[in-house]
Amino acid sequence: MTGILTARPVPARSKAFDLLLTGSLCMVFGLLSIAQSGFEGILGFGMLVPLIWRRTHPELVFFGVSAVASVQWLFGAQLMPANVGLLVALYTISVYGEVRYSRIALGIGGLGVLMATSRYWTNSDWRQQVTMMVALGALVFGVWAFGERRRTRGLYVAQLEERAEQLERDRDREAKLAVSNERTRIAREIHDVVAHGLSIMIVQADGGLYAADKSPEQAKKALATIGDTGRASLTEMRKMLGLLKQDEQPELDPNQPRPQPGVSSLPELIDNVRDAGLTVDYQVTGEPRDLEALLGLTAYRIVQEGLTNTLKHAGPGARTSVLLDFGREMLTVVVTDDGRGAGVAPSADPGHGLVGMRQRASISGGTVSAGPKAGGGYEVIAKLPYHLPIGGDQ
Repeated sequence: MTGILTARPVPARSKAFDLLLTGSLCMVFGLLSIAQSGFEGILGFGMLVPLIWRRTHPELVFFGVSAVASVQWLFGAQLMPANVGLLVALYTISVYGEVRYSRIALGIGGLGVLMATSRYWTNSDWRQQVTMMVALGALVFGVWAFGERRRTRGLYVAQLEERAEQLERDRDREAKLAVSNERTRIAREIHDVVAHGLSIMIVQADGGLYAADKSPEQAKKALATIGDTGRASLTEMRKMLGLLKQDEQPELDPNQPRPQPGVSSLPELIDNVRDAGLTVDYQVTGEPRDLEALLGLTAYRIVQEGLTNTLKHAGPGARTSVLLDFGREMLTVVVTDDGRGAGVAPSADPGHGLVGMRQRASISGGTVSAGPKAGGGYEVIAKLPYHLPIGGDQ
């Protein structure tokens, strides 16, 4: 009974409507019932006044009105206009009450039809009794069914609204996730640009310092390379930082086309590394093909990171080889060197470079393996499929 006693929240507008409805019914049907007799008038108001609380306590109102009608039947009071309160209470419980109590109310309504027929049409012939029983039963069931239909429709509309709100929340969540992923991608781009640019600048600065006294021309060339590399890195970093500042713009979409380096930019990258003093052998095997922007950028960044690691760890005089093998199903990128990197004890922290390469490859459905070579040096191998496998991450 706790559910019956608990008041349901009702908007102020609905409360005002129920008050107006109850007042109108009392003014019309209550006064008509008093016109029949004082006792019937009291019973009539007893069936109408509780309708003020029909939305907050639909079950209590129906059972209370039914109790008043039972008193009317027990004392043999005549049917009166205020009996319309029974139909209003039945409609209300079928719309706003719990389903189980709505079914009970329908049963009570059917029992009331039998009781009314036995009390008020006792002296009629059986045909009239059956006619009145069918008519009253149809009226009771019709009122209940109309309320049940409204309840079902209300639940359906509520489900649609809830689903729409859930879809809106999912859309907002996906938008935030897309922005977060894009910012992570830009941060990774900044790392690649800064690490590569600074590695070249450091190598050139060390070489220029060494050659300053013996070879001024070589020192000037090193300084020029430092300036060009710094300006190029600064320009690219400013572009990406500009994207990070677009807090209120929804254009941070990883699928939005932007100028990005690809496989076609590798010769320029390798020339810059050669200018830094690193010997690089660049080879392309297989039949080159046009790659998707993301795949081309992934290959470019893996080569860039591999060359940056060679500059930082391989030591002086190291030779590097870059191989792009265009196979039937995938592009294989191999970056190797013969420096002393293999002899260095592995760090407990693999660094962001290798992690970034693997993350890039995984987005494209590929893999990256990196480690010392058996004969000395270091090797990075990336296998990048041209198309994501079915069920792969998009």
